[in-house]
Amino acid sequence: MDKTPRGERKHIAIFGKVNAGKSSLINYITNQELSIVSDKEGTTTDPIYKNMEIIGLGPCTIIDTAGFNDSTSLRDERMEKTEIALLKTDLAILVFTEEDVENFEYEARWIEKFKKLEIPFICVINKVDLIKEKDILATKIFNDFNVHPILVSCKDKVGFDDLIYSIKQNFENDVDLEITGELVKENDLVLLVMPQDKQAPKGRIILPQVQVLRELLDKNCTIVSTSNKDISNALSNLAKVPDVIITDSQIFREIYNQKPEGSKITSFSVLFAGYKGDISYYLESVKILDHLKGDANIIIAEACTHNAIDGDIAREKIPNLLRKKFGSDIKVTVVTGDHFPDDLEKYDLIIQCGACMFNRKYVLNRINMAKDKKLPMTNYGIIIAYLTGILDHVEILK
Repeated sequence: MDKTPRGERKHIAIFGKVNAGKSSLINYITNQELSIVSDKEGTTTDPIYKNMEIIGLGPCTIIDTAGFNDSTSLRDERMEKTEIALLKTDLAILVFTEEDVENFEYEARWIEKFKKLEIPFICVINKVDLIKEKDILATKIFNDFNVHPILVSCKDKVGFDDLIYSIKQNFENDVDLEITGELVKENDLVLLVMPQDKQAPKGRIILPQVQVLRELLDKNCTIVSTSNKDISNALSNLAKVPDVIITDSQIFREIYNQKPEGSKITSFSVLFAGYKGDISYYLESVKILDHLKGDANIIIAEACTHNAIDGDIAREKIPNLLRKKFGSDIKVTVVTGDHFPDDLEKYDLIIQCGACMFNRKYVLNRINMAKDKKLPMTNYGIIIAYLTGILDHVEILK
Protein backbone atom coordinates (compact mmCIF):
# COMPACT_ATOMS: atom_id res chain seq x y z
CA MET A 1 0.00 0.00 0.00
CA ASP A 2 2.77 2.47 0.92
CA LYS A 3 4.46 1.82 -2.45
CA THR A 4 1.45 3.04 -4.48
CA PRO A 5 2.54 6.35 -6.07
CA ARG A 6 0.70 9.39 -4.71
CA GLY A 7 -0.31 10.30 -8.25
CA GLU A 8 -2.34 7.07 -8.40
CA ARG A 9 -4.24 7.63 -5.15
CA LYS A 10 -7.63 9.17 -4.45
CA HIS A 11 -7.00 12.51 -2.73
CA ILE A 12 -9.41 13.22 0.14
CA ALA A 13 -8.93 16.64 1.74
CA ILE A 14 -10.36 17.93 5.01
CA PHE A 15 -11.37 21.60 5.19
CA GLY A 16 -12.86 23.75 7.93
CA LYS A 17 -12.36 26.61 10.33
CA VAL A 18 -9.59 26.83 12.89
CA ASN A 19 -10.23 24.37 15.75
CA ALA A 20 -13.13 22.71 13.93
CA GLY A 21 -11.58 19.34 14.74
CA LYS A 22 -10.00 18.67 11.33
CA SER A 23 -6.79 17.28 12.82
CA SER A 24 -8.58 15.03 15.29
CA LEU A 25 -10.79 13.79 12.45
CA ILE A 26 -7.82 12.94 10.22
CA ASN A 27 -6.15 11.14 13.14
CA TYR A 28 -9.43 9.25 13.62
CA ILE A 29 -9.66 8.25 9.95
CA THR A 30 -6.01 7.19 9.67
CA ASN A 31 -5.92 5.66 13.16
CA GLN A 32 -2.64 7.51 13.77
CA GLU A 33 -1.51 10.63 15.61
CA LEU A 34 -0.65 12.20 12.27
CA SER A 35 -1.75 15.78 12.95
CA ILE A 36 -1.14 17.80 16.09
CA VAL A 37 -4.40 18.41 17.96
CA SER A 38 -4.41 21.73 19.82
CA ASP A 39 -6.72 24.58 20.80
CA LYS A 40 -4.05 27.02 19.64
CA GLU A 41 -4.93 28.76 16.37
CA GLY A 42 -2.73 27.94 13.40
CA THR A 43 -1.40 24.59 14.65
CA THR A 44 -1.78 23.09 11.16
CA THR A 45 0.44 25.09 8.80
CA ASP A 46 1.26 23.50 5.46
CA PRO A 47 -1.17 20.79 4.34
CA ILE A 48 -0.22 17.38 5.73
CA TYR A 49 -0.46 14.45 3.29
CA LYS A 50 -0.94 10.93 4.67
CA ASN A 51 -1.09 7.79 2.54
CA MET A 52 -3.46 5.09 3.73
CA GLU A 53 -5.72 2.29 2.51
CA ILE A 54 -9.48 2.42 2.84
CA ILE A 55 -10.87 -1.11 2.64
CA GLY A 56 -13.18 -1.36 -0.34
CA LEU A 57 -11.75 1.77 -1.95
CA GLY A 58 -8.00 1.24 -2.08
CA PRO A 59 -4.97 3.51 -1.70
CA CYS A 60 -5.81 7.09 -0.74
CA THR A 61 -4.05 10.25 0.32
CA ILE A 62 -5.71 12.12 3.19
CA ILE A 63 -4.91 15.85 3.32
CA ASP A 64 -5.17 17.95 6.47
CA THR A 65 -5.40 21.66 5.65
CA ALA A 66 -5.02 24.89 7.63
CA GLY A 67 -8.17 26.52 9.00
CA PHE A 68 -9.65 28.82 6.39
CA ASN A 69 -10.41 31.56 8.93
CA ASP A 70 -6.78 31.61 10.11
CA SER A 71 -5.95 35.10 11.40
CA THR A 72 -2.24 34.59 12.06
CA SER A 73 0.53 36.45 10.24
CA LEU A 74 1.06 33.44 7.95
CA ARG A 75 -2.55 33.28 6.80
CA ASP A 76 -1.92 34.21 3.15
CA GLU A 77 0.90 31.68 2.76
CA ARG A 78 -1.22 28.97 4.40
CA MET A 79 -4.24 29.71 2.24
CA GLU A 80 -2.08 29.55 -0.88
CA LYS A 81 -0.97 26.04 0.09
CA THR A 82 -4.57 25.11 0.90
CA GLU A 83 -5.69 26.32 -2.54
CA ILE A 84 -3.06 24.05 -4.14
CA ALA A 85 -4.34 21.12 -2.05
CA LEU A 86 -7.84 21.96 -3.27
CA LEU A 87 -6.74 21.57 -6.90
CA LYS A 88 -5.58 18.02 -6.09
CA THR A 89 -8.75 17.08 -4.22
CA ASP A 90 -10.95 14.26 -5.54
CA LEU A 91 -13.28 14.43 -2.52
CA ALA A 92 -13.62 17.20 0.07
CA ILE A 93 -14.73 16.77 3.68
CA LEU A 94 -16.02 20.04 5.15
CA VAL A 95 -16.05 20.14 8.95
CA PHE A 96 -18.56 22.34 10.77
CA THR A 97 -18.41 23.58 14.38
CA GLU A 98 -20.94 24.74 16.95
CA GLU A 99 -20.02 28.35 16.22
CA ASP A 100 -21.31 27.89 12.67
CA VAL A 101 -24.98 27.82 13.71
CA GLU A 102 -25.37 31.56 13.10
CA ASN A 103 -22.98 32.10 10.18
CA PHE A 104 -21.97 29.86 7.26
CA GLU A 105 -20.11 32.59 5.36
CA TYR A 106 -16.76 30.77 5.17
CA GLU A 107 -18.28 27.36 4.57
CA ALA A 108 -20.55 28.69 1.80
CA ARG A 109 -17.54 30.26 0.10
CA TRP A 110 -15.66 26.96 0.11
CA ILE A 111 -18.66 24.98 -1.07
CA GLU A 112 -18.77 27.32 -4.08
CA LYS A 113 -15.09 26.49 -4.70
CA PHE A 114 -15.89 22.76 -4.56
CA LYS A 115 -18.73 23.18 -7.04
CA LYS A 116 -16.68 25.31 -9.43
CA LEU A 117 -13.97 22.63 -9.53
CA GLU A 118 -16.59 19.84 -9.65
CA ILE A 119 -15.32 18.32 -6.42
CA PRO A 120 -17.88 16.17 -4.56
CA PHE A 121 -18.03 16.99 -0.86
CA ILE A 122 -19.22 15.59 2.46
CA CYS A 123 -20.36 17.76 5.36
CA VAL A 124 -19.31 16.61 8.85
CA ILE A 125 -20.24 17.93 12.28
CA ASN A 126 -17.36 16.94 14.53
CA LYS A 127 -17.21 16.96 18.35
CA VAL A 128 -20.91 16.07 18.64
CA ASP A 129 -20.16 14.91 22.18
CA LEU A 130 -19.62 18.60 23.05
CA ILE A 131 -22.26 20.28 20.85
CA LYS A 132 -25.60 20.92 22.54
CA GLU A 133 -27.36 22.20 19.42
CA LYS A 134 -26.16 19.57 16.97
CA ASP A 135 -29.69 18.94 15.61
CA ILE A 136 -30.19 22.65 14.94
CA LEU A 137 -26.80 22.81 13.23
CA ALA A 138 -27.55 19.72 11.14
CA THR A 139 -30.90 21.16 10.05
CA LYS A 140 -29.33 24.47 9.04
CA ILE A 141 -26.64 22.69 6.99
CA PHE A 142 -29.33 20.73 5.15
CA ASN A 143 -31.52 23.79 4.59
CA ASP A 144 -28.62 25.90 3.29
CA PHE A 145 -26.71 23.33 1.24
CA ASN A 146 -29.13 20.42 0.70
CA VAL A 147 -26.65 18.03 2.30
CA HIS A 148 -27.27 15.75 5.24
CA PRO A 149 -24.20 16.13 7.51
CA ILE A 150 -22.54 13.16 9.17
CA LEU A 151 -22.32 13.47 12.95
CA VAL A 152 -18.95 12.41 14.33
CA SER A 153 -17.30 12.21 17.73
CA CYS A 154 -13.68 11.15 17.63
CA LYS A 155 -13.68 10.95 21.43
CA ASP A 156 -16.71 8.65 21.65
CA LYS A 157 -15.92 6.89 18.35
CA VAL A 158 -19.26 7.81 16.79
CA GLY A 159 -19.97 8.21 13.10
CA PHE A 160 -16.83 6.59 11.70
CA ASP A 161 -18.67 3.83 9.79
CA ASP A 162 -21.09 6.38 8.28
CA LEU A 163 -18.20 8.60 7.18
CA ILE A 164 -16.25 5.77 5.54
CA TYR A 165 -19.41 4.53 3.81
CA SER A 166 -20.08 8.01 2.42
CA ILE A 167 -16.47 8.34 1.23
CA LYS A 168 -16.67 5.04 -0.65
CA GLN A 169 -20.06 5.94 -2.16
CA ASN A 170 -18.56 9.07 -3.72
CA PHE A 171 -16.08 6.94 -5.68
CA GLU A 172 -18.30 3.98 -6.59
CA ASN A 173 -18.98 5.20 -10.14
CA ASP A 174 -15.36 6.05 -10.93
CA VAL A 175 -13.94 4.34 -13.99
CA ASP A 176 -10.46 2.85 -13.68
CA LEU A 177 -8.46 4.29 -16.54
CA GLU A 178 -5.74 2.31 -18.31
CA ILE A 179 -2.49 3.85 -19.47
CA THR A 180 -2.30 1.78 -22.64
CA GLY A 181 -6.07 1.48 -23.17
CA GLU A 182 -7.12 -0.18 -26.41
CA LEU A 183 -3.74 0.36 -28.02
CA VAL A 184 -2.37 -2.82 -26.43
CA LYS A 185 -4.37 -6.04 -26.43
CA GLU A 186 -3.92 -9.26 -24.52
CA ASN A 187 -1.00 -11.38 -25.77
CA ASP A 188 0.51 -8.52 -27.80
CA LEU A 189 4.27 -8.34 -28.20
CA VAL A 190 5.37 -4.96 -26.83
CA LEU A 191 8.85 -3.49 -27.12
CA LEU A 192 9.73 -0.93 -24.44
CA VAL A 193 12.63 1.38 -25.27
CA MET A 194 13.89 2.65 -21.92
CA PRO A 195 17.18 4.56 -22.01
CA GLN A 196 18.83 4.65 -18.59
CA ASP A 197 20.43 8.09 -18.43
CA LYS A 198 21.15 10.58 -15.65
CA GLN A 199 17.43 11.06 -15.09
CA ALA A 200 17.14 7.35 -14.29
CA PRO A 201 20.17 6.57 -12.12
CA LYS A 202 21.67 3.09 -11.88
CA GLY A 203 19.38 0.66 -10.12
CA ARG A 204 16.20 2.65 -10.85
CA ILE A 205 13.53 2.67 -13.53
CA ILE A 206 11.47 5.84 -13.76
CA LEU A 207 7.85 5.71 -12.63
CA PRO A 208 5.99 5.85 -16.01
CA GLN A 209 8.04 2.90 -17.27
CA VAL A 210 7.28 0.91 -14.11
CA GLN A 211 3.56 1.64 -14.35
CA VAL A 212 3.33 0.73 -18.04
CA LEU A 213 5.33 -2.44 -17.45
CA ARG A 214 2.97 -3.54 -14.65
CA GLU A 215 -0.13 -2.84 -16.75
CA LEU A 216 1.26 -4.86 -19.66
CA LEU A 217 1.93 -7.78 -17.32
CA ASP A 218 -1.70 -7.58 -16.17
CA LYS A 219 -2.74 -7.78 -19.85
CA ASN A 220 -0.66 -10.95 -20.32
CA CYS A 221 1.50 -9.28 -22.93
CA THR A 222 4.93 -10.46 -23.96
CA ILE A 223 7.28 -7.62 -23.04
CA VAL A 224 10.77 -6.99 -24.35
CA SER A 225 12.76 -4.13 -22.84
CA THR A 226 15.79 -2.49 -24.40
CA SER A 227 17.70 0.76 -24.47
CA ASN A 228 18.00 3.06 -27.46
CA LYS A 229 21.58 1.84 -27.96
CA ASP A 230 20.48 -1.77 -28.40
CA ILE A 231 17.19 -1.53 -30.30
CA SER A 232 18.59 -2.99 -33.54
CA ASN A 233 19.83 -6.06 -31.69
CA ALA A 234 16.51 -6.41 -29.85
CA LEU A 235 14.52 -6.25 -33.09
CA SER A 236 16.77 -8.75 -34.87
CA ASN A 237 16.34 -11.27 -32.03
CA LEU A 238 12.55 -11.20 -32.14
CA ALA A 239 10.69 -13.90 -34.07
CA LYS A 240 8.15 -11.32 -35.24
CA VAL A 241 7.89 -7.54 -35.31
CA PRO A 242 6.45 -5.98 -32.15
CA ASP A 243 2.77 -5.11 -32.19
CA VAL A 244 3.56 -1.91 -30.31
CA ILE A 245 6.73 0.02 -29.54
CA ILE A 246 6.64 2.38 -26.54
CA THR A 247 9.63 4.66 -26.25
CA ASP A 248 11.01 7.52 -24.22
CA SER A 249 9.88 10.72 -25.96
CA GLN A 250 13.39 12.18 -26.00
CA ILE A 251 14.43 9.64 -28.65
CA PHE A 252 11.10 9.56 -30.50
CA ARG A 253 12.47 10.30 -33.97
CA GLU A 254 15.45 7.96 -33.56
CA ILE A 255 13.22 5.03 -32.64
CA TYR A 256 10.62 5.91 -35.28
CA ASN A 257 13.34 5.71 -37.94
CA GLN A 258 14.08 2.11 -36.86
CA LYS A 259 10.46 1.04 -36.43
CA PRO A 260 9.58 -2.06 -38.50
CA GLU A 261 6.63 -1.81 -40.86
CA GLY A 262 3.59 -3.17 -39.04
CA SER A 263 4.58 -1.93 -35.58
CA LYS A 264 2.65 0.86 -33.93
CA ILE A 265 4.65 3.47 -32.05
CA THR A 266 3.96 5.82 -29.15
CA SER A 267 5.80 7.13 -26.10
CA PHE A 268 5.37 6.95 -22.34
CA SER A 269 4.68 10.68 -22.22
CA VAL A 270 2.05 10.51 -24.99
CA LEU A 271 0.29 7.69 -23.13
CA PHE A 272 0.33 9.76 -19.94
CA ALA A 273 -1.08 12.73 -21.86
CA GLY A 274 -4.33 10.80 -22.07
CA TYR A 275 -4.05 8.99 -18.76
CA LYS A 276 -3.46 12.11 -16.68
CA GLY A 277 -4.66 14.98 -18.84
CA ASP A 278 -6.89 16.11 -21.70
CA ILE A 279 -5.33 14.64 -24.83
CA SER A 280 -7.76 16.43 -27.14
CA TYR A 281 -6.75 19.83 -25.77
CA TYR A 282 -3.06 18.91 -25.94
CA LEU A 283 -3.42 17.99 -29.62
CA GLU A 284 -5.45 21.11 -30.41
CA SER A 285 -2.95 23.31 -28.56
CA VAL A 286 0.16 22.00 -30.30
CA LYS A 287 -1.20 23.47 -33.55
CA ILE A 288 -0.20 26.91 -32.26
CA LEU A 289 3.31 25.97 -33.36
CA ASP A 290 2.15 26.42 -36.94
CA HIS A 291 2.10 30.18 -36.38
CA LEU A 292 4.15 30.77 -33.24
CA LYS A 293 6.16 34.00 -33.22
CA GLY A 294 9.92 33.94 -32.85
CA ASP A 295 9.81 35.88 -29.57
CA ALA A 296 7.10 33.76 -27.96
CA ASN A 297 7.04 33.24 -24.19
CA ILE A 298 6.73 29.57 -23.24
CA ILE A 299 6.43 27.94 -19.82
CA ILE A 300 7.49 24.34 -19.20
CA ALA A 301 5.86 22.75 -16.14
CA GLU A 302 7.67 19.81 -14.60
CA ALA A 303 6.08 17.79 -11.80
CA CYS A 304 9.41 16.53 -10.44
CA THR A 305 11.67 18.78 -8.38
CA HIS A 306 15.04 17.17 -9.17
CA ASN A 307 18.15 19.28 -9.64
CA ALA A 308 18.96 20.41 -13.17
CA ILE A 309 21.29 18.02 -14.99
CA ASP A 310 23.16 17.97 -18.30
CA GLY A 311 20.80 17.10 -21.13
CA ASP A 312 17.73 17.86 -19.03
CA ILE A 313 14.58 17.48 -21.12
CA ALA A 314 12.86 20.60 -19.72
CA ARG A 315 15.89 22.89 -19.58
CA GLU A 316 17.80 21.77 -22.65
CA LYS A 317 16.19 19.29 -25.04
CA ILE A 318 12.76 20.83 -25.56
CA PRO A 319 14.08 24.45 -25.52
CA ASN A 320 16.74 23.47 -28.07
CA LEU A 321 14.11 21.93 -30.37
CA LEU A 322 12.01 25.09 -30.07
CA ARG A 323 14.97 27.37 -30.81
CA LYS A 324 16.02 25.24 -33.75
CA LYS A 325 12.59 25.78 -35.31
CA PHE A 326 11.74 29.33 -34.21
CA GLY A 327 15.07 31.00 -33.48
CA SER A 328 17.07 31.99 -30.41
CA ASP A 329 14.65 34.70 -29.25
CA ILE A 330 12.15 32.16 -27.92
CA LYS A 331 11.75 32.67 -24.16
CA VAL A 332 11.45 29.54 -22.00
CA THR A 333 10.60 29.48 -18.28
CA VAL A 334 10.73 26.22 -16.29
CA VAL A 335 8.63 25.72 -13.15
CA THR A 336 8.73 22.62 -10.97
CA GLY A 337 6.55 20.82 -8.45
CA ASP A 338 3.35 22.51 -7.34
CA HIS A 339 4.47 25.93 -8.53
CA PHE A 340 2.18 27.16 -11.30
CA PRO A 341 2.10 30.92 -11.93
CA ASP A 342 -1.05 32.99 -11.49
CA ASP A 343 -0.07 35.27 -14.38
CA LEU A 344 -0.44 32.60 -17.07
CA GLU A 345 -1.80 35.14 -19.51
CA LYS A 346 1.71 36.46 -20.20
CA TYR A 347 2.68 33.13 -21.80
CA ASP A 348 1.91 31.91 -25.30
CA LEU A 349 2.09 28.18 -24.57
CA ILE A 350 2.29 25.78 -21.60
CA ILE A 351 4.15 22.49 -21.97
CA GLN A 352 3.34 20.03 -19.16
CA CYS A 353 5.43 16.94 -18.43
CA GLY A 354 3.83 13.49 -18.32
CA ALA A 355 2.79 14.34 -14.74
CA CYS A 356 3.31 10.87 -13.30
CA MET A 357 3.83 12.50 -9.87
CA PHE A 358 0.47 14.34 -9.98
CA ASN A 359 -3.00 12.90 -9.64
CA ARG A 360 -5.31 13.31 -12.63
CA LYS A 361 -7.54 15.85 -10.85
CA TYR A 362 -4.63 18.25 -10.38
CA VAL A 363 -3.54 18.01 -14.01
CA LEU A 364 -7.08 18.55 -15.29
CA ASN A 365 -7.45 21.61 -13.05
CA ARG A 366 -4.24 23.03 -14.50
CA ILE A 367 -5.63 22.46 -17.98
CA ASN A 368 -8.88 24.18 -17.01
CA MET A 369 -6.89 27.16 -15.72
CA ALA A 370 -5.23 27.37 -19.14
CA LYS A 371 -8.57 27.02 -20.93
CA ASP A 372 -10.08 29.83 -18.82
CA LYS A 373 -7.31 32.13 -20.04
CA LYS A 374 -7.58 30.77 -23.61
CA LEU A 375 -3.98 29.62 -23.34
CA PRO A 376 -2.75 26.60 -25.35
CA MET A 377 -1.34 23.73 -23.28
CA THR A 378 0.31 20.55 -24.47
CA ASN A 379 2.67 17.88 -23.17
CA TYR A 380 6.28 16.73 -23.60
CA GLY A 381 5.57 13.74 -25.81
CA ILE A 382 3.09 15.56 -28.05
CA ILE A 383 5.35 18.55 -28.68
CA ILE A 384 8.48 16.44 -29.28
CA ALA A 385 6.58 14.31 -31.81
CA TYR A 386 5.38 17.49 -33.52
CA LEU A 387 8.78 19.19 -33.58
CA THR A 388 10.45 16.07 -34.98
CA GLY A 389 7.79 15.66 -37.68
CA ILE A 390 6.26 12.35 -36.62
CA LEU A 391 3.10 13.32 -34.71
CA ASP A 392 0.83 12.07 -37.51
CA HIS A 393 2.47 8.63 -37.25
CA VAL A 394 2.18 8.29 -33.47
CA GLU A 395 -0.58 6.25 -31.82
CA ILE A 396 -2.77 8.56 -29.73
CA LEU A 397 -5.37 7.30 -27.25
CA LYS A 398 -8.42 9.59 -27.18
